[in-house]
Amino acid sequence: MNALVALIGVFLLALIAWVGAGIGLQTIFTLVLPGLALVIFVLGVIARIVGWARRPVPFKITTTCGQQKSLPWIQHSPLDNPYTKLQAFFRMVGEILLFRSLFRNTRAALAGSATDRRLVYGSSKYLWLGAIVFHYSFLVVILHHLRFFTEPVPGFVVFVERLDSFFQIGVPTFYITSFTLLAGLGYLLYRRLADGQVRFMSLLSDYFALFLLLGIGITGALLRYTPWRTDITTVKELALGLWRLTPVTIHGAHPIFYVHLFLVSVLLAYFPFSKLMHAGGIFLSPTRNMPNDNRAHRHVNPWGDELIDNTHTYEEWEEEFADVLKASGYELDHEK
Repeated sequence: MNALVALIGVFLLALIAWVGAGIGLQTIFTLVLPGLALVIFVLGVIARIVGWARRPVPFKITTTCGQQKSLPWIQHSPLDNPYTKLQAFFRMVGEILLFRSLFRNTRAALAGSATDRRLVYGSSKYLWLGAIVFHYSFLVVILHHLRFFTEPVPGFVVFVERLDSFFQIGVPTFYITSFTLLAGLGYLLYRRLADGQVRFMSLLSDYFALFLLLGIGITGALLRYTPWRTDITTVKELALGLWRLTPVTIHGAHPIFYVHLFLVSVLLAYFPFSKLMHAGGIFLSPTRNMPNDNRAHRHVNPWGDELIDNTHTYEEWEEEFADVLKASGYELDHEK
């Protein structure tokens, strides 16, 4: 049901843009909504990052796998159990660029007959592959779109485009990420629908993000590889106008273009308030970015004495709820 509701929601968003473009609301879908979505995106991301950065970390809660640095004759695992900030930095690099913990992840399931059930563990390499294919494809697609916002086009964007079009087979230029982006998203959606455990834990927001990204990817491919293509020069004029705060209006584009742009605007506005913010949150995750040096260095509670003095002690709690506790038969400590 969650998947169906999310699919209908994205379809309705696409329909709104399609109908809006047909009744003369092009300016709203090309200027007003993208600009508003960009403002929400920037302010929302800043607010979330600042909020996370201000939260205290009272304990060292690093996630570790390998051997801790302890005795000199025991081999230490610097990446799985970093002892210094430099080692923690390299572990973060592995997490961000290679999804290292997901690669090492295992899945648990019950196997056997109804009378002989046992817990078995298996690999999650397909999940890692689907995730890394999608994320890197999405990154390359974003780099592609920098062409519309820059003049002249940066050299690294041209380089990425040449790599992505390595298997050029005709006109227009075929980008590998046009396929891999949809393939990665398709697998992630299939896994949520086919795996009973994952389906049970999946929320409406999980499906909505996947269908929204699929909608963006599909409409983008339609704009590039079908007769519904939109003039690239016109799109660049629109993008440069938004970026330079000198907006221009375009006319004559296919409704698919307005659907694509509107779905991107929805994604931008939705991003800071969704699970997609893990893209920024991973940098501030104390389970990953802290060295495990509890035995060598004391971790001081950053809350400070002022906040500690305002804590609610057990004695105060007991006094506050004394009547309720007595009525339930609980013996108060101060009356023992």
